[in-house]
Amino acid sequence: MKMFMLKFFCIVSLMFISVLAGMQLANDGIHKMKGYDDPNFQNAVALNDNGDHVKATFLGNDISSHDIDEKKRKLEEISAFNLFSSMGKKVSEGVSSASEKLINLITE
Repeated sequence: MKMFMLKFFCIVSLMFISVLAGMQLANDGIHKMKGYDDPNFQNAVALNDNGDHVKATFLGNDISSHDIDEKKRKLEEISAFNLFSSMGKKVSEGVSSASEKLINLITE
């Protein structure tokens, strides 16, 4: 019995360490894929003397705060319909009502 417990503990420990190592490798791979370590993909942000205009450089293209504000206004005007968002809301409402009915059935 002692030998079985020792083997079990060793296997569980090995699996736990393997999971942690796999998670770390996946995290490193995601960072490499997104280009966090590549200086060409990093944003360079600076404020002007007034502190209100922000300039950013992304992939060699200069972006001003006016461009960002204009794009934000366009997005607000469009008010694009997000299919997945509406589907998610309906599913969550359905699950909530079903669980509420189930709880009411159980408590009665």
